[in-house]
Formats: sequence, C-alpha cells, structure tokens
Amino acid sequence: MNLETLAVHAGFEQDAATGAVMPPIYQVSTFAQRAPGEHLGYEYSRSDNPTRTPLQAAIAELEHAKHGLVFSSGLAAIDAVLNTLKAGDHIVACDDLYGGTARLFNQVAANRGLTFTLTPPLKAGEGLIAAMTPNTKLVWIESPTNPMLNVLDISAVAEAAHARGALLAVDNTFLSPALQNPISFGADIVMHSVTKYINGHSDVIMGALAVNDDALYERLKFLQNAMGAVPSPIDCFLVMRGIRTLALRIAQHDRNGRALSGYLAQHPKVEAVIYPGLVSHPGHALAVKQQRGFGGMLCFYLRGDLEAIRKFLSNLHLFKIAESLGGVESLIEHPAIMTHASVPEERRRQLGILDNFIRISCGIEHADDLIADLERALG
Repeated sequence: MNLETLAVHAGFEQDAATGAVMPPIYQVSTFAQRAPGEHLGYEYSRSDNPTRTPLQAAIAELEHAKHGLVFSSGLAAIDAVLNTLKAGDHIVACDDLYGGTARLFNQVAANRGLTFTLTPPLKAGEGLIAAMTPNTKLVWIESPTNPMLNVLDISAVAEAAHARGALLAVDNTFLSPALQNPISFGADIVMHSVTKYINGHSDVIMGALAVNDDALYERLKFLQNAMGAVPSPIDCFLVMRGIRTLALRIAQHDRNGRALSGYLAQHPKVEAVIYPGLVSHPGHALAVKQQRGFGGMLCFYLRGDLEAIRKFLSNLHLFKIAESLGGVESLIEHPAIMTHASVPEERRRQLGILDNFIRISCGIEHADDLIADLERALG
C-alpha cells in the first residue's frame, strides 16, 4: 500500500459502535466489568485505552512492524528499552546523538549499573562494531544523527550486532516512517519522538517503539504498564489526526530541505552546509540507498562570532527560535546553547557543535518565503 493511503487508514477504519471515522477520545480512567475479571478488553487506562490502541496499531503499520507501543515522551520510550536490560549489560551507541538521550544514558541509566560506550559514527558504523564486547546487549544508533546528520549503514550495524547476540535499536525521528523503515534493514527496535514529524503540529509530547519480536513486545508492554509513562487519550487522538497528513507534510518538508540546503550552500556568509541530500555529503550515496528522501533537517556553519550568530537568529521572522523539530512551522536553533547544552563543551567541539553551528527544521511553508527570510537576516 502506498504511504499516502496507508497514513490515512493505518490503525483504524471506523468505530464499531458508532461508525465514527476517527477514533473517539475515551477520556476515562477505568472501565466497568461484568464481574471480577470479566471486562471488554479494557480495565484501566494506564494499561490500555481504546484511543491508544489504534494509534499503536498505526505506528506498527507505518514502520512495517508487528507491534507498536506509545509512551508519554521519546525519552520514556528509550528508558523502557533500557529497562529490558540488567545491571552489568553493555550498550554501544553513537556519540553524535540527541543530548537528552546521552543525558539519560550517562546520568540516569548508568546509575542503575548499565555500562555505555559512545563511539563516533564512522562510515558503515565501523566504530560501533569495533566497540562491541561479549557483554554488549544493545546497539543504539540514530540515522541521520542529531545534530550532525551522519548517515549510518543500518544493515551493516544490524548484522554486526546480531552476530554478537545484541539487539539493534534505531532512533528514526529525523526521517519518520515516511522516509525510512529501519526494521526493513534488520533493526530490532525502532524509536520515535512522536512529538516531531509523526504528530507534526508542535502540540503533543509523545514517544513510540515498533518491534517485530513477540517476546520483546510482551516485555516492553509489561514495562509500559508497570512504569506508567503513557500518553493521554487526547494526545493519542491528536497524533492519529497528525498521521493522516504525514505523507503530504513529509513531501513538503523534504522539498524545503533540498531547496534551503542548495541556497545556503552557495551563500558567501555560509562556511558549510550539512544535508544528506547534497552530493557533497559523505553519506549521500548511503542515504539514497536506505532512505526514500532526505527530509527537512539541515545544519550549517555561519561565518562570524557568537554575537553575529545571535544577531542573525534574532533578525529572522518566519523561522522561530525554538527547540524541537518536525512541525509544520520552520524552526531554527543554536545546538550548543539549546538542544545539546547538556553535552560537555569539549565534547561538543569534538563533535563539531561549534558556536557558529546552526540547525534548521524546515516547515511546510513555501520555500521562496523561507529563503527570503534567510536572505534578509543574512543581509
């Protein structure tokens, strides 16, 4: 089924009781039972809710997986994965990843006895593969990475992880299931910050996991209920509404990413542009192989000191200075001060997150208007 059709119909056709064409909002905490233990499939909304159920099915369908689970945030989803492990287990991950994920790994999960090796995401993931040990139980990657947009060979990393008895988890937030399906390349777990492209309207905080393995799903489902980090029925409804336009939105995000990266790449005040859609990007060929597009995320280095960067950002009108990404509106941010401020300064510089480094999330506005806004601020 084509994405445009799947996004409209995934997870839900109509309500059996009323014929409603969108899932009703079951804003309820508990459900009556005919007799003790005799219920209609729902007991308590932390465990399951009829508005959450079709959303989880939709996530699974979009990611070409058997099972989907949603959580109150992307970090809650990641923490559920970490809680499938035990003290002493080893996790290998990219060192170029969302700052909140690194903080969860190093400052929270490490206190529970998990050990982490964060390694540069070299071409085809050689650094990740070399860092694995006999005790490695999980490999965690992003592709493209946040914020440096490195592209990793998911198939190669999956093969190496499986050869050592480890699972591969892929954070697919930057591309969404519209542009990449990591399970098709051997990933065991796919994670999304649903807050971003899947919802697409900057009004919900949510995370999701998609898996194929039944036993892994049952373990994660248990943790979802036991830990209680679940989204509200209203948030589930809003995300289902957002999914219906996913294909249309992603197509425009992708068009704008290509247009803005091309414009910035030739601007004299720009030192360099990082965007996998540019032939100059070292991961371009791999991106063409495992992605269906390049998306709306791009980064660039602007010539000038920190004061010049601040002035440029403040002179923009259409672009909003804000964290997050994937909404219909275009956002721009300074990772060193904002999304990656929790990463130590020395480590940021090693990664390339310098004072003149800027990240853009292209919205769905017309590219000409976005370019005009950049031109005005750069001038």
